[in-house]
Amino acid sequence: MDKGKLALQQAFLYYAYMEELESKLVIGLMSGTSCDSIDAGLCEVHPDLSVKLISGINYKYPEHIRAKIFQLFSGNASVKDVCQMNFAIGHCFADACKMLISEHGKPDFIASHGQTIYHHPIDEKLDGVSLKSTLQIGESSVIAKETGCLTISNFREADIAFGGEGAPLVCFADEKWFKPLKKNMLIQNIGGISNVTVISEDFPTFGFDTGLGNIMIDYCMNKYFGMPYDKDGEIANSGKVQMSWLECLMQDEYYFKVPPKTTGREYFSPEYIENALRFGPKEPADIVATVTALTAKTIASSYERFIYPDIDVKEVIIGGGGAYNPTLMKYLRHYLPKHVDLKTHEAYGISNNFKEVMAFALLGYCNYYNIPSNLPSCTGASRRVVLGKVANSF
Repeated sequence: MDKGKLALQQAFLYYAYMEELESKLVIGLMSGTSCDSIDAGLCEVHPDLSVKLISGINYKYPEHIRAKIFQLFSGNASVKDVCQMNFAIGHCFADACKMLISEHGKPDFIASHGQTIYHHPIDEKLDGVSLKSTLQIGESSVIAKETGCLTISNFREADIAFGGEGAPLVCFADEKWFKPLKKNMLIQNIGGISNVTVISEDFPTFGFDTGLGNIMIDYCMNKYFGMPYDKDGEIANSGKVQMSWLECLMQDEYYFKVPPKTTGREYFSPEYIENALRFGPKEPADIVATVTALTAKTIASSYERFIYPDIDVKEVIIGGGGAYNPTLMKYLRHYLPKHVDLKTHEAYGISNNFKEVMAFALLGYCNYYNIPSNLPSCTGASRRVVLGKVANSF
């Protein structure tokens, strides 16, 4: 069956069963590339696939658990470390859920993205066997047991099994929530990594990772100022962008790679950042200002390279931690064309902080009702598939 017929069949099945769908209370769980907290949100997901956030919390990892996660990121960890942290993070995710449950009662189920510790979307071969892969930990069986709730997790693997990159997955939610507005708009998330969803009246929805988000900014803040991030963009605002270094950083090959494409800490690693810093300015504030400008300019240049030639964009909507950095937003406004409106998710009643939590609550809902929830135009998969695996609570 060709892709067109398959898509029509899947659409028919969804609408055929739509009358049988019910609204569900779902706790969505997300811990992103920055690993600053576990985001947990109690959401009400409706049969039309709209999502309402009822309550959200940012649950801080215990200090030594977070340090251990960064040890996993660095590759300086054993198989034993990965094994133990899979269950330890599961307990942390369960504790975040319990805080919401104590106030609102049990949800119908939990949808957990987990904590990505390695993402390898490159189709390398070993003895002819594909090594394309991804790994999110935070054992769902632990979450299910500790909360007494059915838990759906591991949303990326099925897409990769069908030839995709396993990301970006939030594009599915963006299409459901923004496509009905009938406007050409870009939905830009700025977390540790930045990714965009392209919503158009005339083209199928597509998306890709634009590159660095907050990873390099946070790294430099920790290295030079002993702070986890640049609160309100104050340090970047106090520094001066060094244009020659910025243009050098802009030449990285990832920014020229044609979508679909994804990236992560595996590429923009501490080694990558330290190598880049060898050529940076002497003043730490100038370094932070320049890498903040880098995030903004690579986002804008990715639009110029891969989107503007085909689509007349009217609006860019920002979500994620970057939406709370006024200096980053100022730089982005500077690099975008003047006729393009720049807004945040809050303008559309969607939390900047908990948007991804809402999206994974939706993906969990789709798994529960057997609804395909990847977009091959965004991930490169060969077909649409149902994402996620189920851990029962008994």
